[in-house]
Amino acid sequence: MEKITLIKISFIALVIAICTTSCVSKKDIIYVQDIDTALSDSQSSKYDAVITSDDILKIIVTSENMESVQPFNQVVSPVVNQELSIRSQETLQSYLVDDEGFINYPLLGKLKASGYTRIELQDHLKNEMLKYVKDAVVDVRILNYKITLLGEVNRPGTYKVDDNRITLLQALGLAGDLTVYGRRDNILVLRDMNGIQTSTRVDLTSADFIYSPFYYLNQNDTIIVEPNGAQIQASGFNRNISVYVSIASLLLTTVVVFSNLNK
Repeated sequence: MEKITLIKISFIALVIAICTTSCVSKKDIIYVQDIDTALSDSQSSKYDAVITSDDILKIIVTSENMESVQPFNQVVSPVVNQELSIRSQETLQSYLVDDEGFINYPLLGKLKASGYTRIELQDHLKNEMLKYVKDAVVDVRILNYKITLLGEVNRPGTYKVDDNRITLLQALGLAGDLTVYGRRDNILVLRDMNGIQTSTRVDLTSADFIYSPFYYLNQNDTIIVEPNGAQIQASGFNRNISVYVSIASLLLTTVVVFSNLNK
């Protein structure tokens, strides 16, 4: 009787373990499922980062005569400690965009920076420099361009973006993609728009999001991946449920073997 009871208990444990696992539908996993029909040659998606308050800018000015643009390329001297050893190499001066959207630039004074794209600010600076140099080439980069990914991704965290341009899919790639438990049809993107926090939901299973304002991410965007329904329901269980299934199966097999040996 005890052997039969053990077998029943093991069998019930196995059934419960299997039932608590979930099968994920193919349509819930595959990205941009309608990509072939959604894309067309007439549509395009272009992006250049828009500068906002609190951005830190690196501005490099070059010319055929580098001496003529030297005043626009201020250099920060290396820090020297008490032993007179150099702690850092010389670097170009960076510029913080203040709360009103301005930077203080050598010779040119206080200039508006927020609201411009990088390309637009480059052109604006070049025009302002015409009284000093005729062939200036200006390059503007945002040094603190970063994005944050949280929730059901394999490597949540904050990532620096050197290119000043990144898509939502590329950002998820930095974080090691979504886990199998992440909802691909309801990605939350938080964005600061001129000091006002906004949010939107993105469906990665549809290619329509490629043409949305959230396909390319802005600096300081936060992406939150929610768990799917099965993961929420199983939140009281350990995520390593497959291990428990194996243990239950092994237990059931062991009981059956010993039961047969003792007959």
